[in-house]
Amino acid sequence: MKWKDAFGSAMEELKAIRALLAPVGRLDDPTVGLTALHGELTQTRLKILEVVQGGVTGLREENREVRRRQDRMISDLNDTRSELRQLLDLADIFRPLAELPRPADDPGDGTHPHAGSASPALEADPDPGTGPAVAAQPPTSTDTDSQGGTMEDSGRQAQPEHEGQDDALKKAIEAAYLGNTAPTTPSSAAATPGTGQGQDPRVTHGVLLLKAAGVASADLIAHRDTWEWLTALAVDHPHFRTPPSVEDVKEGRVQTVLSGRSLIGLLIKLWETRSTTTPLDADWALATTAYNRIAAELTAVDGEGQTIRIVLDDGLPHETGD
Repeated sequence: MKWKDAFGSAMEELKAIRALLAPVGRLDDPTVGLTALHGELTQTRLKILEVVQGGVTGLREENREVRRRQDRMISDLNDTRSELRQLLDLADIFRPLAELPRPADDPGDGTHPHAGSASPALEADPDPGTGPAVAAQPPTSTDTDSQGGTMEDSGRQAQPEHEGQDDALKKAIEAAYLGNTAPTTPSSAAATPGTGQGQDPRVTHGVLLLKAAGVASADLIAHRDTWEWLTALAVDHPHFRTPPSVEDVKEGRVQTVLSGRSLIGLLIKLWETRSTTTPLDADWALATTAYNRIAAELTAVDGEGQTIRIVLDDGLPHETGD
């Protein structure tokens, strides 16, 4: 009959629709549906984050190791540089001594007795009876021993005098720092020629160190090459600390912040370099300019909260920003 045929065809279509909707029904299954897919995505994300964090940690450790090696390299280079300077100083000390005439060339000088100087007299003496008399002379080492003892005694006597000069220098520096008196020489023997009116540059230097000790932080702007030279110069000083960050600014300049303790170490190394290097030398020029710039900023400190800004660039103003 026709209605039976129609009912049969409808049932067939319903079965076909159920077959098509069977995969959609599996989305609610917790093992293979959307919940399982979300769990897999979450686990994959966590694994990716773990791998990324591990890689970043490794890169940070490598960066720290590179920085530590760089600091050690700079320290070793600075130590080698100091040793070379000491060797040069020793060479300058011994060069005049090597140019002095030997005692054999100047027999009339009685300050350098040698046993070898008596040999020509013994060979030229025609009377053999005078030989024992010459041999019976007292050895010349007696005068040398007595001179050595005198030098030791004078050294022991000079030590308290040196300590007294140090105490006088400390008092003069503290007085100048407090503004009680002008920076003057604690002793006439320690005055430096050319300073004028008895002023001692050591007192001025000591006042700068005391002012630097009271500074919390100071901005420093310089070219990267100049900053690397300053770091290599002061890195071996026990009170100098490398800043945690050095910011790059335009045209090769860098900007960083130094503590008062680091300023003390830098001032001491600049003072030593300026005093020991040869005039018209590159190190002398760099050390003198940097020292004078720092000194100018520290001298202007009056405790009113101004920012200490050291600029090693004549193309920039000293009081305003870039």
